[in-house]
Amino acid sequence: MLNPATSGVELPDDALLKKFDVPAPRYTSYPTADRFKGTYGVADYEAALDSRNADPKKNGLSLYCHIPFCNDVCFYCGCNKVVTRDHEKSREYIEVLLAEADLVKKHLTGDEVLEQLHWGGGTPTFLNDEEIAFLMGEIRKRFPFAEDGEFSIEVDPRTCPISKIKTLRKAGFNRMSLGVQDFNEDVQKAVNRVQPYELVKEVLQAARNEGFESINMDLIYGLPKQTRETFKKTIEQVIELSPDRIALYHYAHLPNIFKPQRRIVPADLPSAPERVNIMFDAIRTLTANGYRYIGMDHFAKETDELSIAQVKGTIQRNFQGYSTRAECDMVALGASSISFVDGNYACNPREIEPYYEAIRAGRLATCRGFKLSDDDKLRRAVIMTIMCRFELDKKAIEEEFGINFNETFAYELKKLQAYAKHELVELSDDKIVVSAKGKIFVRAVAMQFDRYLRESDRAGGYSKIA
Repeated sequence: MLNPATSGVELPDDALLKKFDVPAPRYTSYPTADRFKGTYGVADYEAALDSRNADPKKNGLSLYCHIPFCNDVCFYCGCNKVVTRDHEKSREYIEVLLAEADLVKKHLTGDEVLEQLHWGGGTPTFLNDEEIAFLMGEIRKRFPFAEDGEFSIEVDPRTCPISKIKTLRKAGFNRMSLGVQDFNEDVQKAVNRVQPYELVKEVLQAARNEGFESINMDLIYGLPKQTRETFKKTIEQVIELSPDRIALYHYAHLPNIFKPQRRIVPADLPSAPERVNIMFDAIRTLTANGYRYIGMDHFAKETDELSIAQVKGTIQRNFQGYSTRAECDMVALGASSISFVDGNYACNPREIEPYYEAIRAGRLATCRGFKLSDDDKLRRAVIMTIMCRFELDKKAIEEEFGINFNETFAYELKKLQAYAKHELVELSDDKIVVSAKGKIFVRAVAMQFDRYLRESDRAGGYSKIA
């Protein structure tokens, strides 16, 4: 069991939180997705795929598949989704998704072995057993799986009986993420997602029995009807189930953007101080019970690959959060998906119809994106290193990019003096180290190196750290 004093994170007092709890990007990409350009199109993405294909030292390959369908709407949800019970729609979607895979495959000739695969949504387990087996089999035909690969899927326990877990494992999945959010019945009713503890326990145990190697559990704090006491009970139940990883997300109430949230009563939401205390209580309890604080909203057991990857320095951030195996290119399929290939971000449209129209016309659906400049690549490396490892070796950056770190980032280092003054970071000639007390504020530390944010002063649109 980890000792809270040595678990690697120290929680700030109210004064420190008030001073440094600022809006900051989550840095699942750099530049952030709001900087992507509509002038970036299909030809740009195809050029990126061709460039990767021609590179004899190309990165490993990851594949993301977005499955947007859900049986019911969860009121808190901000994901790109289609609420339906009609499997004619999912069968049509699979057909188009595989046509998109064929268009991508034309640019990735030769042996392309998948190191990672992830199905997200929506609710991927909306698909029935036949659809899951068919889609996974067709993906394998186009992109063979690496023997030691990581193949994961997001699971709604309400749509995943034991028979489907067997199907998932037989199809080749070896990791899963369970959507739980909260075990309290009043909270579940308030967000229209009722799933008893015993149901989740049954699904998790069945996954273990089938040989799933790593199981994540998604939680959300700040939901309606939630209190410190109720969420304390949820955390205790989570620890009892002992998932390998835990993601503890902050609920952002944005009813003007996400229509289902209009069905949440604002008066039912916990106050800002209560919400912060819910988060801090959870961090204390999880780190005292064997979970490493990976960063921001992720926790993992010391023996889990995510913890090991952080120690080894191979952890990364992408649009799925923290992940293992840094420097994999990601090809993303489906509506709203975002690829990252050879220094290029390429986005598909959020709406299904324009996505269908493009693929059926025999062209990729790229509608916006971003090609990184040399300066972008430098700053991306700095930001992602800080976000993932909590420290940065200046010499390593200098050798990789041929710069003098202190000269190139003189402005940024000056801005970090305020963080150093409060012992949130340690600045030396050769390193930047985020302290245990500063880890909660890692987004704000990384943000100092964001040139686009500095030049536009557009921080107000991002969520606060706590």
